[in-house]
Amino acid sequence: MPAVKSLFTALFIVTISSFSVCAQGMKLGLLVYNGGGDWYANPTSLKNLAAFCNEQLHTNFDLKEAHVEAGSPELFNYPFVHLTGHGRWAVSDDEAKNMRKYMESGGFLHVDDNYGLDPYVRPALKKIFPELELVELPFSYPIYHQKFNFNNGLPKVHEHDEKPPKGYGLIYKGRLVCFYSYDTDLGDGWEDADVHHDTPEKRQAALQMGANLVQYVFTVNGDHGKENKVQ
Repeated sequence: MPAVKSLFTALFIVTISSFSVCAQGMKLGLLVYNGGGDWYANPTSLKNLAAFCNEQLHTNFDLKEAHVEAGSPELFNYPFVHLTGHGRWAVSDDEAKNMRKYMESGGFLHVDDNYGLDPYVRPALKKIFPELELVELPFSYPIYHQKFNFNNGLPKVHEHDEKPPKGYGLIYKGRLVCFYSYDTDLGDGWEDADVHHDTPEKRQAALQMGANLVQYVFTVNGDHGKENKVQ
């Protein structure tokens, strides 16, 4: 694991200085977790997000995402890891320790509530970072203002409970290490058009927000300065 972590740290040094160079041949990660939830819920989402980033951000992501387990040292090979599902997410002590080290070392976790995951997200994140609280990020936060501007925060992809979408974050030592998109279904919006039959406008907005997440991770999030703080 030390060699993997050293490579991971070196990779992040490169990513801060050159986004387009760092993402050559890399894969987005999909977290395989325990507890019974369907971590595999949106099988076409990440390949479409990777393709959109390649087109819009001039990256060269592999269109096949990597499936990585929460307790595996392989987690450190993927700077951006996505988690989704409708059901239970359970975190063991060893998984919590590994995921904490991953995020402390520069890794980024995007949790997307696919309607039904929310009751398990907060306890799981609390086990990983007991001292941190999820905070709602203001619309001025830089994650909403990368290549694409979202002046009103997250786009609404699917309607469930007539609630507005919300974006929450875990901030560790001034750096956003986890972004939790709630009541929006971003991942559904990334899926192939014939899966959910969303309008082109909704799919475009979802992909644009996803690209913002990726760009943020590889650029802004390397700077631990005040732009990453919640005012």
